[in-house]
Amino acid sequence: MMLPSTPARAVRVLCAVAAAFLVVSGPALPAAAQSAEDTGTVTWSVRPADEAGEDGRAWVEQELDPGETATEHMAVRNLSGEEVTFRLSAADGYFQENGRFSMLPSDQESVDSGLWIAVQEEVTVGPDETVIVPFTTTVPENATPGDHAAGIAASVLSEQVGEDGATVGVESRVGFRVMTRVTGELAPAASVEAVSSTFDLSWNPLSPGAAQVTFEVVNTGNARLLVTGAVAVGGREVAFPGPDEIDQELLPGDRRTFTVTVDDVWPLVFVPGSVTVTPTVVGEGEGTAIEPVTADAGFWAVPWPQLLTLAGIALLVVSSLRGRRKARTRLEGKLEEAREEGRREALKEDA
Repeated sequence: MMLPSTPARAVRVLCAVAAAFLVVSGPALPAAAQSAEDTGTVTWSVRPADEAGEDGRAWVEQELDPGETATEHMAVRNLSGEEVTFRLSAADGYFQENGRFSMLPSDQESVDSGLWIAVQEEVTVGPDETVIVPFTTTVPENATPGDHAAGIAASVLSEQVGEDGATVGVESRVGFRVMTRVTGELAPAASVEAVSSTFDLSWNPLSPGAAQVTFEVVNTGNARLLVTGAVAVGGREVAFPGPDEIDQELLPGDRRTFTVTVDDVWPLVFVPGSVTVTPTVVGEGEGTAIEPVTADAGFWAVPWPQLLTLAGIALLVVSSLRGRRKARTRLEGKLEEAREEGRREALKEDA
C-alpha cells in the first residue's frame, strides 16, 4: 500500500520492530528513526507522554485493579519532510531470546493485555510535527493478578519488490512497551530446568579444559523477574549475564535458555558443578529478592591426556627397570664366566 503523500514512489522505512522496543535495566533509548528527507524515507519517533507532550519516560508502567481503566498518552513525532498518516495499534508484548522487548506482529492475535488497550486507528502528522494521542487500558474483571506486557506503536505500510519481482507489503513499527500489573497477591517464583553440561578437553596434559553449562530458567510465578546468577564448576565460578550482556527479564510463564562457559576446569573424572539463579522482582517492589534456586550441573570428565601421560611415564619406568635388570644379568653372567675361567687356569697350574 502506498502512502497518500508519496504516490510516485515506494516508502522506504528505516525502523524495524526489533529496533523499536528496547529492553534496558536503566533508562531506555527512545524509539526513533533517523531523518532522511532527501531520499523520501519516512522517519518518526513514538514516546510516552502526558497531555502536554513527552514526559521523559522510556515506557509506561501502571498498576490497576481488575475492572479499572487508566488513560495514558503517546507522542507521535513525524521527522520527515512531508505529511504522513500512521497506523496505531497495540498487541501483546514479549521478551526475545536475546532479552530485548518486542510485540506480536499484526498477523498474530493477542490473548492478554494487548487486548486491554484501546487507541484510535490512525493519526496524521505534518512534517516535523508532534501529535499527542491518548490511549486507555481497561483491565478485565477476571484478570489474573501480576504482570502483563503489551506494546503500542505507530506503523507505516510500504511495498517492496523482491528478487523474484513479487511485491511484498512491509509493516514497520516504532513504539514502546506498556507494562500493567494487576493488583492482587503477588507470587514471584522461578525454577531451573533442562540442565546439561559438556566439557572441551585440552589434549595438552598441562592445560585445563573448558566446561559449557546449558540450562533453562522458567518464571513460574506471576511477577516480572530480573534473572541473575552464577555457574560453579570444579571450584571456579562465572556470573551470568556477563558484564557486557543485556539484562534478562522474564515475564510470567516465560522460559529462557542460557549457556555459560567456565574456563580453566581440570578433568577430575567427575567434576562437581551447580547452577544458582537469584531472581528479583521488577517493577513495583523492585529489588525484592526471591529465594535462590540451585540445580546440579556436575558431569563426568575422564582425564585422558593426563592418563596417557602417566601411562607413558609408567612405560618408560618399566622399560628402564627391565633394561637395568638385563644389564645386571649380563654383568653377572660375565662375572661368572670370569670366575669359571679363573678356576680352569688354576687347575692347569696345579697339574
